[in-house]
Amino acid sequence: MIEGLTAWFPVWRRNFLVWKKLAAPSLLGNLADPMLYMLGLGYGLGGLLPAVEGVPYLNFLAAGTLAYSVMNSATFETLYSAFSRMHVQKTWEAILNTPLTLKDVMLGELFWATSKSLLSGIAILLVVWALGLYGDFALTLALLPVALLTGFCFAGLGLAVNAVSPNYDFFLYYFTLAITPMILLGGVFYPPSALPVWLAAVAAWLPLTHAIELARPLVLGSIPDSALLHALALLGYGMAGFSLALRLTRRRLLK
Repeated sequence: MIEGLTAWFPVWRRNFLVWKKLAAPSLLGNLADPMLYMLGLGYGLGGLLPAVEGVPYLNFLAAGTLAYSVMNSATFETLYSAFSRMHVQKTWEAILNTPLTLKDVMLGELFWATSKSLLSGIAILLVVWALGLYGDFALTLALLPVALLTGFCFAGLGLAVNAVSPNYDFFLYYFTLAITPMILLGGVFYPPSALPVWLAAVAAWLPLTHAIELARPLVLGSIPDSALLHALALLGYGMAGFSLALRLTRRRLLK
């Protein structure tokens, strides 16, 4: 029973050992974009703006950047990296010639992407601590499980997209039609209350919105409203995405 529950671990470990050889450039690549947004917009645009929801703009932006960074890391790992292992390098095919099942392989990918995205969240959190952009240090520690949930959510969704992608170019549709709208509407750069009522209602259902609704109060020093609801939403999106990914990938590889 224990072996069945942990059969995915060799896949996770294999991905970790490969990543460890290029850990520094990998982390730099994942962090450069959100860091530039946070520091560039936070100091540049923030210097021209009044307080947003009662706090300096850089403090407001910090939580959105953390959630955005975690989302990006999980998404890139389950799209470009997982697609390479599945389709180009045939790594999945080689693993499937062992006693491991497709579910084991995909759980390994899911948990690896979640773990890797947590590192991105921790890196942004270190910047938040270093710059003093938090209201209560103890509450910011709760950002670690929030980052895990966010990574799990977008890893599951990314694997579903990966399952139907014929090539790397296909991922642009997902970024254009899903990721970019979430970044613009989910509360990364401004509060959703600034949107028209109907658009704010749509944005409230987006996975990234749930992540930011958990992260921003914790950064600013308060307990999130409806925390359990937002956590369950992230968990539900991730589980639904993984379930769909497993069915679609099985159809693709084992037909």
